[in-house]
Amino acid sequence: MDNGASSYRRFLDGDDDGFTQIVFDYYDGLALWLSSYVRDLDVAEELAQETFAKLVTKKPRFNGRSSFKSWLYSIGRNAALDHLRREKRRGAAPLDECAMTASDEDIEQNYLSSERDAALHRAMLRLKPDYRHALWLFYFEEMSQRDIAKAMGRSVDSVKHLITRARDSLKSELEKESYEGSLSVGGGIASIQG
Repeated sequence: MDNGASSYRRFLDGDDDGFTQIVFDYYDGLALWLSSYVRDLDVAEELAQETFAKLVTKKPRFNGRSSFKSWLYSIGRNAALDHLRREKRRGAAPLDECAMTASDEDIEQNYLSSERDAALHRAMLRLKPDYRHALWLFYFEEMSQRDIAKAMGRSVDSVKHLITRARDSLKSELEKESYEGSLSVGGGIASIQG
């Protein structure tokens, strides 16, 4: 069982440090992923807090049929969908917030890198929401297709096809911007082409 599941079990058994560990491990990733749904980081952070509040107040049962992370993200997704139903989708996404921290030696490289990141961000925003969500979970959250299926409420086969179509669509969007580079994932490089 993964750390999140064991921390959750500790929390349910009365150890508040278990809950603290869950928030520490998952808050940032969950908030960033939810921002792709609601297109507003402040609202996404509130939804992430709401998700963790549900763990404290309702103490839902984790059955272990998926990873703890995908289970938690599915709770967050449901909170985001409820929010969108209530708010009727509130507006545009915040602009890309790329921080440029360059030394004198690599100013040009950092500039080119931030330009590629901005192009990737713009291209991701132009994708269908399901494409954007699937790619985010696959590349940036490094979830398995099975866990993505759980988080998105889809079948594994559906997610496989969704990721393939999303990659093709992202590649097409990036070609429109003459994007040169690959998608950096967890310290490694993953080709957009698949």
